[in-house]
Amino acid sequence: MSVFDRYYEKYDDWYNENKFAYLSELQALEKVIPKFGKGLEIGVGTGRFAQALGIDSGIDPSMEMLKIAVRRGVKVCYGFGESLPFLSGGFDYAAIIISLCFVNESLKVLQESHRVLNKNGRIIIGIVDKDSFLGKFYQKKKSIFYKKANFFSVKEVEKMLDNSGFQKFEYYQTLFNLPSKMTAVDKPLKGYGRGGFVVISGKK
Repeated sequence: MSVFDRYYEKYDDWYNENKFAYLSELQALEKVIPKFGKGLEIGVGTGRFAQALGIDSGIDPSMEMLKIAVRRGVKVCYGFGESLPFLSGGFDYAAIIISLCFVNESLKVLQESHRVLNKNGRIIIGIVDKDSFLGKFYQKKKSIFYKKANFFSVKEVEKMLDNSGFQKFEYYQTLFNLPSKMTAVDKPLKGYGRGGFVVISGKK
């Protein structure tokens, strides 16, 4: 049993306990998530982001998490990002929020994302930046969820996206303090280098 199947309730409760961090992340993602079109979240988890952002479909290897996502109105599929069970060109955009650091083959996931997007498709990645204060904190803390995570820097993700066929990148950053110490929603800023959470968007 994976850590996400075992501690799915603990994972989902984190967003209630750290609501300012969650709402800040949503605002940053909303800067680049298309308002219309057919979307897919790879690593949808409990559907927290998909529901809030209006993403139609999600895929995840945790059955326990998917049960919660279904209750949140997300159309879900059990599976892995390295081998997406979808036809080529079927989605307008794909989102990978937090999940990239947990997959086995990150480049393969991005290549699969590229395949399932249509010719004008957009990729949206949300990461805890390895080089940020928050990335360093999580790497040192080694929580239940992050102790086996493979954190990436923005430049590392950008290189993988480029190698997967994506271009024209945009960046937004947020979380300028530890989530547990936040007392208000952080306004997203363009670029990266200050915020612990970075959104990277690219076009096919």
